[in-house]
Amino acid sequence: MRSPIDWLVAVVVGLFAVAEELSGRSSLPGGRPSIWWVLAGVAAAALVLHRRRAPFTVMCVYTAGNVAAFALVREMAAAWQFYTQLVLLFTLLAEVRPASWKAAAGLAATGAFIASMVTASPTTTWGDVAVALVMAALAGGAGIAVRRHRTLALQAQERGELLAQAAVAEERARIARELHDIVAHSVSVMTMQAGGVRLMLREGQEREREVLTTIEETGREAVEELRLMLGLLRGPGADDLAPQAGLDRVGDLVDQSRAAGLDVTVEVVGDPVPLPPGLGLSAYRILQEALTNTLKHAGPTRAAVTIAYAPGELRLEVTDEGPRDGRPAAAAGGGGHGLIGMRERVALFRGRLTAGPLPTPPTATAARTGGHSGSSGYGVRAVIPL
Repeated sequence: MRSPIDWLVAVVVGLFAVAEELSGRSSLPGGRPSIWWVLAGVAAAALVLHRRRAPFTVMCVYTAGNVAAFALVREMAAAWQFYTQLVLLFTLLAEVRPASWKAAAGLAATGAFIASMVTASPTTTWGDVAVALVMAALAGGAGIAVRRHRTLALQAQERGELLAQAAVAEERARIARELHDIVAHSVSVMTMQAGGVRLMLREGQEREREVLTTIEETGREAVEELRLMLGLLRGPGADDLAPQAGLDRVGDLVDQSRAAGLDVTVEVVGDPVPLPPGLGLSAYRILQEALTNTLKHAGPTRAAVTIAYAPGELRLEVTDEGPRDGRPAAAAGGGGHGLIGMRERVALFRGRLTAGPLPTPPTATAARTGGHSGSSGYGVRAVIPL
C-alpha cells in the first residue's frame, strides 16, 4: 500500500507538468500547448507514484520515453521533465546499494537524459550543462545519504533488540538463581522435618518409616539436583552464602540510598502480612532497582517509597521529584536493565507494572524543587497479587 507521501509527490509532479504544458513551454515563446505533452505529464505522475515499488524499472521507462521524445520532437526539455528525473534518481539511490549495478545504470540513464536534453536544444550553454550535472549530483548524493541513514537506524534498532533480549535473559537468570536458593532451602527444611518425624516413630510403624525414608531420599536428591543447577546458573565467583533479601530489609536499602544522596521517605500502608520468600525477594528487588534508577537519572533528589498491603495484593510505588538543578531528567531505563528487571519480576507473579513521568504541573514541581520548574518527576508502580 502506497503512503500518503507517495501520493503527494505524484500529485505535485502531475500538477506541475500539466500547468507548465498548458502555459506553454519556456523554450517555445508563444507556442501552443501540446495535448501529447500534457498526457506525458500525467503519465510521468503515474510512474512517480510507483517509484518506490520498482525504482529501477520506473527510471528506465521514464528515461527511455524522454530520450526518444527528445530525439523525435527536438524540443528543449521542460522543467518538470528534468525535476522528475531527479526525483527518480534520488529514489533509486535511496533504495539500492550505491555499489550495485542498478545504481550505476541509474546514473548512466540520468547522464543519457541530460545528454539528449542538451542536444535537443540549440540554445543550451555549458553553464546549463554544469547546473544540470550539479543538481543531478545533489539528488544522487541525497539519495545515498538517506539510504545510509536508514541502514544505520535499522542496525541501531536491531542492536537495541539484541541488547534488550540479552538483558531479559540476564535478568531471568538472576531471578532463577535467587528463586532456586529459596526452593533449595525449602526442600532442605522439608527433608530434615521428614527425618525428624521418622526418628519419632514407634516400633511397628514400618510402613510409615518406609514412606518417610523415601521422602528423605527424594528430598536429598532434589537438593543435589538444585545444587548442580545453581552451580550452572551462578557461574564462577558467585557468593552462595549471601542472604536473600525481603521487605523486612527495606530499612537497610533506604539507608544505602540516603548515603548515596537520595532523600528517601518510606510509608507503609495497611497491616503487613507474611510474604512467600520469592515474592518478598522480588518486591525488594523492585524497590532497589527503582531507587537505583532514580539516583542514576535524576541525581540527588527527593524520593518517596510506598508499600501498601491491600486485600489480595501488594502495591509498591517509588516516585521522585526529578533533578533539583533544573536540568532535564534522563530517560529512565535508557541503556540500563532496571525497568527490564522490574517487568520480569512483576510478570513472574502475574502482576502489573507502570512507569513513566509524573503528571505534575510545572508550578507544583517548581515549588517542591526549590523553584526549578524545568525538572520532572518519575514514578514506578507495581501491583503484585498475593
